[in-house]
Amino acid sequence: MSTASGAPPVPAARSGPAAARRLAESARTVPSLAEFESTVRDTREHMVTITEMVPLDRLNGWHYDEGTGFIAHESGRFFSVEGLQVETQNPLTAWGQPIINQPETGILGFLVKEIDGILHFLMQLKAEPGNRNGLQLSPTVQATRSNYTGIHGGLRVPYLEFFRDHARQQVVADVRQSEQGSRFLRKRNRNMIVETEEAVEARDGFVWLTLGQLHRLLDTEDLVNMSTRSVLACLPLRDGAPSAGDEGFGSALARSLAPDGPEVHPLVNVLSWITEARTRSEMRARTVPLEALTDWEFTGGRLRHRAGQHFDVIGVRVEAVGREVGQWWQPMIRARAPELAALLVTRVRGVLHVLMQLRAEPGLTDTAELAPTVQCTPEHCAQLAPAERPPFLELVQRAQAADIRFDTVLSDEGGRFYHTGSRHLVVETGWLPEPPEFRWLTLSQLEELTQHSHYLNMQARSVLACLRSLAHGGDG
Repeated sequence: MSTASGAPPVPAARSGPAAARRLAESARTVPSLAEFESTVRDTREHMVTITEMVPLDRLNGWHYDEGTGFIAHESGRFFSVEGLQVETQNPLTAWGQPIINQPETGILGFLVKEIDGILHFLMQLKAEPGNRNGLQLSPTVQATRSNYTGIHGGLRVPYLEFFRDHARQQVVADVRQSEQGSRFLRKRNRNMIVETEEAVEARDGFVWLTLGQLHRLLDTEDLVNMSTRSVLACLPLRDGAPSAGDEGFGSALARSLAPDGPEVHPLVNVLSWITEARTRSEMRARTVPLEALTDWEFTGGRLRHRAGQHFDVIGVRVEAVGREVGQWWQPMIRARAPELAALLVTRVRGVLHVLMQLRAEPGLTDTAELAPTVQCTPEHCAQLAPAERPPFLELVQRAQAADIRFDTVLSDEGGRFYHTGSRHLVVETGWLPEPPEFRWLTLSQLEELTQHSHYLNMQARSVLACLRSLAHGGDG
């Protein structure tokens, strides 16, 4: 039997619930990581990135554009650093800040393949200029449009053909997702997972891992990069509920992934809540010259906040061995203090629920997206009056060790952020009343939302990947 187009139908085992079962089996499979650790050691010897900070006005190929007041590349491509003036009506506030404008959609893609009957993910050991520890695990392809169309003048992006040639792929997931809305202006990346049946050799710097191995490695500080965590959150992991009577944390998490479990709020009501908040939002943002940002100043070769808060925009010179390009200069963002991305979770009738907040950010395409329960910079919040601090921050910071389910510091994307990361924290608590901007949701509901654009922000997807990694890791 053939289709009208002449193309064979996608096998049933590679779509729908069957795909989720195959992914769950991969998540339960955790071979020894000794070979991976050996590969990392070998890769460190021939893949090195050296990053040196230089003044913004000495970046080869970059300049301060007198016409726009932005820092831009001489080619007019890649990205620019611009000023953003933001105003909100409720509450009445206004501020200005630098922001990265990169008006192109990149690809963050996993290539997956069955090896000995188990799905494996082809992962890249990539040394980004902003990584604190050199190599981190990135997707098979992590490339901006400028990269994969050759604007940077470098080598071809490995394995890109599997993501651009429809005849060579079976799509598991494909959705455009936002980047950090407080750092990027309407930036989106295509988060993709495609399966192949072709024989694919892992080149130098690449390694095949099961989903279970990836989940285990998430617990290692600064190893699994932000792009990988974003795509992991888009995987369909629905695997059905465990045996009746099993009341451990892992079982509650598994029930939460099942599509037919009890929910505090029906998804249609959640969507209406999000739509209503976006409709009534009165946040307005417009780009302005960097020199128009009254709370920011160019000093010491960088752009910084006058009160020493938030972040700096710095310049770097990069020398790389084992990358598509051997040397380049660029601006980067360096945070002043570590951030916190924390989820509060609770069990409702044996099903784990996650407390999500709806958070507006000036760089988001659709005003507001679901964020972690707490998303902030604790050092800056300590300077605020108690009533002005984020809800639940104190509860998270005072969590007892017995209630903490995940706690690891993980890096932001190392291509634009220099030595910047956040503490990823999951804390189990009792039932808490919902403030207006918060809702208790199941993992199944969040998984449904990640199949569509602009519902979960980058920080939410990042810490959600960490929470979901606990589904097959034993009960607490």
